[in-house]
Order: sequence, then C-alpha cells, then structure tokens
Amino acid sequence: MKRSNAEIIREYGPFPDIDDVAGVSFDGQHIWFATGERLNALDPQSGEVTRSLDIAAHAGTAFDGEHLFQIADAVIRKIDPRNGEVIATIPAPGDGGDSGLAWAEGSLWVGQHRGRKIHQVNPETGDVLRTIESDRFVTGVTWVDGELWHGTWEDSESDIRRIDPETGEVLERLDMPSGTDVSGLESDGGERFFCGGGSSGRVRVVRRPR
Repeated sequence: MKRSNAEIIREYGPFPDIDDVAGVSFDGQHIWFATGERLNALDPQSGEVTRSLDIAAHAGTAFDGEHLFQIADAVIRKIDPRNGEVIATIPAPGDGGDSGLAWAEGSLWVGQHRGRKIHQVNPETGDVLRTIESDRFVTGVTWVDGELWHGTWEDSESDIRRIDPETGEVLERLDMPSGTDVSGLESDGGERFFCGGGSSGRVRVVRRPR
C-alpha cells in the first residue's frame, strides 16, 4: 500500500449559520455541500455560497450530470438543482446509517458509516447490486478515472483511501492532519478532492496524487 500525508491546498469557510458539513458533490461549476436542513452551492473560485436549497441534507450528496442526490435519514432523494424539487425517493441501504454518496457508471455508491461498507445501488429502485467491505468507518465516497476512493473517520483520525473495487483492498492512503476530519468526499475529475470538514464547518481541498 502506498501511504502519504494529505496535502490540503485550500479551505473554504467557516460559513455564517453553518455548524456542520456532511456530504459534498461537484457539478462542474459549484461545490454542493449538505448542512443538515440545507444544500448549499459554493463557488470554488470566490469561496462564496451563491445559493441554498431548503431540503433535508444529513449525509452524502451526489450529482449525475443533471440531478442531485441527497441522503436524508433513511432515504435518498433525487433533486432538481434548479428549484430544489424532489423528483423521486428510494430507500438508503444503511437504513439511516448511511454516509457518503457518489454517482458512477449509472449507479449510486453509498457509504455505510459504522457498517464499514460501500454499496452499489440501483438509482431507480434502491436495490443493492453489490457490497464492498472496508476496515474503517466509511464517510465520503467518490469515483475518478476508474478509481474508487473513500473517506474514513474513526477514533479522531481521518484519511482518504483508494481501494480495489472488487476486493476492498486498500491500495493508497492519504493521512489527514490530526484533528482534521473527512465527512464528505468528491473529486473534481482532475487533481482535487473536495472534503467535508464535519463539525469544523469547513470544506477543504486536498490534492489528488497522480
């Protein structure tokens, strides 16, 4: 396994009236981040929150190129990002213990926090197609260039790790600085990971190793 220290290249926040950051996603222009009862769009250039959707947003967030998906309690909602309208709802596989959320190859990928699992889920029905085991509490999940990465947060320690999507074997690990937690995770498709910072109320940018 390749192991190195995570390189944090930018921080956003703290933001007014936001105490906790959960899921994180990226639509190509804005970083979306979940903060309990709102889903917020952040301009990555200016660092300003440009708008918010009033919708329950307790855990992972994903974007399929057109719609947002958001975990709230034990369900995943499909949302029109233009107006916040909920288009569809499916059950979340962890029954309320869900964490990260990602979109890749026509499926949703859902982290199950204390279950230490990542589930591949049918986005139409919520059916679990397969499950990958982890050896740490799973937070954010993201795919980039065919690589599956996920965040961990356990015993006050966090890292970002690349795993084999077939076996769950850890291939690479980026250790976050002590006291710096990863609650959500999303790639920009290039050299940046956007990371939810939990109770710090921040969103951090970590360089993706190439």
